[in-house]
Amino acid sequence: MAAPDLPRRQMIMTTLITGFTLATERVEATEIETPATGLVAGEVQIPVEGGTLPGYRAAPEGVGPFPIVLVIEEIFGVHEYIKDICRRLAHVGFYAVAPELYARLGDLAHMTDFRKIIGDVISKAPDDQMMRDLDATAAWAASQGGDASRLVVTGFCRGGRQTWLYAAHNPRLRAAVAWYGPLSGMPTPIQPQTAIDLAGKIYCPLLALYGGEDKGIPPADREAAQKAADDAGKYVQMVVYPGAGHGFHADYRPSYDPAAAKDGWRRMLAFFKANGVG
Repeated sequence: MAAPDLPRRQMIMTTLITGFTLATERVEATEIETPATGLVAGEVQIPVEGGTLPGYRAAPEGVGPFPIVLVIEEIFGVHEYIKDICRRLAHVGFYAVAPELYARLGDLAHMTDFRKIIGDVISKAPDDQMMRDLDATAAWAASQGGDASRLVVTGFCRGGRQTWLYAAHNPRLRAAVAWYGPLSGMPTPIQPQTAIDLAGKIYCPLLALYGGEDKGIPPADREAAQKAADDAGKYVQMVVYPGAGHGFHADYRPSYDPAAAKDGWRRMLAFFKANGVG
């Protein structure tokens, strides 16, 4: 069954969220604020099929070219947390860009119920459209001072799932880092394969960072993904943080685990560097 013909639909979300997502009860005092000093940073419009997606870009000042990192959002949109991640990556030399991949389906800037976000937006996002939009984002970043030959991807929560999928989609990727992305699930016509299904088809080394207390991602799923990759001769490094739950890197939420978040960030940068990027 073909995916819905979405490219010609008008973008519902034309600008990014200001501040943090409304779909969380409060913002924790632990949230990190990274300055844009020495960076070219701000909202951008990224050309894609059928129009433009809003996104956030952060890159070092200067000519470049800089290695490109695609930053894939959680289910809550490209809000301040995702923007800050881009700035953190730019400060260590990356051209970081986070496209609002759900702009065709809903205005996440005004959605307050995460269950409606999942039901009305996330579950209706065709995987193949998201892959094409990530391809378009990578091409746009390369046209703006990024180095297409040094392309990596990282994603958080649902973005972690998309990181697995993109690693099996784009043969030009040098490395991928998935933060607690769901690995299994019920296939649908527009989301036909899980990360486990694709673990043996990835094109690049992949680092997977998971919380040992994440109730939504059982150990059996992690083991199945690792086995699928191993059986196919693909390199997947699975790191599990005992005591950490889902969203342990999200410094604006109660799930934040500073020790696990810091170690995961260190491992991510080292993984990119070990694979020739950074």
